[in-house]
Amino acid sequence: MANTKEVAMLFDASHCTGCRGCQVACKQWNVLPSPLGLNANKFTGSLQAPLDLNGDTRLIMTFDEQPSGNKFHPINWAIGRRSCFHCTDAGCVQACSSGALQKDERGIVTYDTEKCNGCTFCQAACPFDVPRFRPTDGRIDKCTLCIDRVEEGRKPACVHTCQPEALHFGPRDEMLKKAHERVEFLKKKGFDKAEVYGENECGGLHIIQVCVYGHEAYGLPTNPEPKKVLNTIELMKPVTAVGAAAVVGALAVSFLANLGYRREKVTLEEAKASWTPEQRAKAEAESKAVLEAQKSGKAAKH
Repeated sequence: MANTKEVAMLFDASHCTGCRGCQVACKQWNVLPSPLGLNANKFTGSLQAPLDLNGDTRLIMTFDEQPSGNKFHPINWAIGRRSCFHCTDAGCVQACSSGALQKDERGIVTYDTEKCNGCTFCQAACPFDVPRFRPTDGRIDKCTLCIDRVEEGRKPACVHTCQPEALHFGPRDEMLKKAHERVEFLKKKGFDKAEVYGENECGGLHIIQVCVYGHEAYGLPTNPEPKKVLNTIELMKPVTAVGAAAVVGALAVSFLANLGYRREKVTLEEAKASWTPEQRAKAEAESKAVLEAQKSGKAAKH
């Protein structure tokens, strides 16, 4: 029987060497493609590669260098980790229009690819801008915390491959205890801004981070909260007499209204162009079901 205790991953930035072995392990275990053509990966002048998450990349290590003002330690080299944080108050789960995203009792935000309809509401709702649209199949992709490995009592692939032991995995309370002990040690060594990130953010994250130079140095938001995505059902009500096509139009309005939350903008037409016939049929069926439910509700009132 699978362990149902709340779990978490701990990333200790003070131990990370920036080798990016975790990125490779994530790609290998989850069979995620990378560009293989000549010069397909353009040099950006940064050790960070790729520069951001995408539909085929669930994890990237981030690099930030800032002068410290300390002659003995002149550069604060903040090596961070960017992937799904598996929030307790998961905005992506709340916004998901198809039930593809769910949070289990361990705190892992699971993802059913077959249920995804490509609406991208999850990306709009996520305060960390993590789920990414994959044009090749018209669906969203993100870290699953290697739930297939966890179900077998194994560690996530990135944790398993980490040589400097910057990554740990286990019960959440134990990971928090370890994080606080490390921060206390770092502060004694002169790292005054060292802190634990993820204990309370978004109801408590299941990716806990030890930030040596404070969370801002790693591009982490202060007091993140799920973005409020428009209530799609309320948006549909004015067009119930028009039919399913108008409902899809209402969905488009909701989608476009939330583009401001996203760094990498995808237009509705770009998203719909990648929908499979099955996804289109599913969207129409869901729209018709909403309309029928609304009509039944009105008939009951009369």
